Amino acid sequence: MKIRDILAEGKPTLSFEVFPPKTQDAFASVEKAAEEIARLHPAFMSVTYGAGGGTSDYTVKIASDLQENCGVTPLAHLTCVSSTREKVQQVLNELKEHKIENILALRGDIPQDGQTPQVYHYASELIREIREAGDFCIGAACYPEGHVESANKSVDMDYLKQKVEAGCDFVTTQMFFDNSILYSYLYRIREKGITVPVIAGIMPITNVKQVKRSIQMSGCHMPARFMSLVDKFGDDPAAMKQAGIAYATDQIIDLIANGIRGIHVYTMNKPDVAAKIRENLSDIVK
Repeated sequence: MKIRDILAEGKPTLSFEVFPPKTQDAFASVEKAAEEIARLHPAFMSVTYGAGGGTSDYTVKIASDLQENCGVTPLAHLTCVSSTREKVQQVLNELKEHKIENILALRGDIPQDGQTPQVYHYASELIREIREAGDFCIGAACYPEGHVESANKSVDMDYLKQKVEAGCDFVTTQMFFDNSILYSYLYRIREKGITVPVIAGIMPITNVKQVKRSIQMSGCHMPARFMSLVDKFGDDPAAMKQAGIAYATDQIIDLIANGIRGIHVYTMNKPDVAAKIRENLSDIVK
């Protein structure tokens, strides 16, 4: 099923992300985690794609297994900045063969050495190519606090508009921890004429290391209310995990209460975290 059709139903949706292993010997554990998360009956599950397509085979395999064996709609990530057109076309053909209809089109991270094939520079180029390749439902990323590489939020919004004009059907936000940031962002993009559905990306922070990593990766703002949890429970792993799940749950409930229909949880391949959030929302998201 195409995700744009799921979103068009207008009901609150809960979806989860998993990421493939970097090596074959870890595949079984990741596959098991994906299957456990699939049993929670999410609206869909996204499967990430390693830098340079390093895990592309695993991405297609896990996405295919979710669809064929678990009955869950998959959203396969596809990045382009480190790829050639031949590699992108190869992956698109594999997705077609497995009847995977949904793709999250991303530029991807530039390698640390800065060396890329110089074929793709923006996600909008990939979106346009996917649109021409077949009847895919295409998602893209958006950044409520601005992309870390963007000169300013206005420029970042111009890039988002280019993605929409290139043919993306919906966008998913980068993680954020202050809902007011998303509400402000939605107001600004709607004013700019961007009307595609926006899915809110939520990251349950379950250990202190994730705080530093999240700030480094995305530059996201950590509100005082959240940091007080870290200060209080950071030295107690069990308590921090419970507090992080509670905070993410509270975020999601507030988002749904304020009209946000799509919620995407970055699970970090942790079925227990996904299950607890699903349990907490059992009477809110059917």
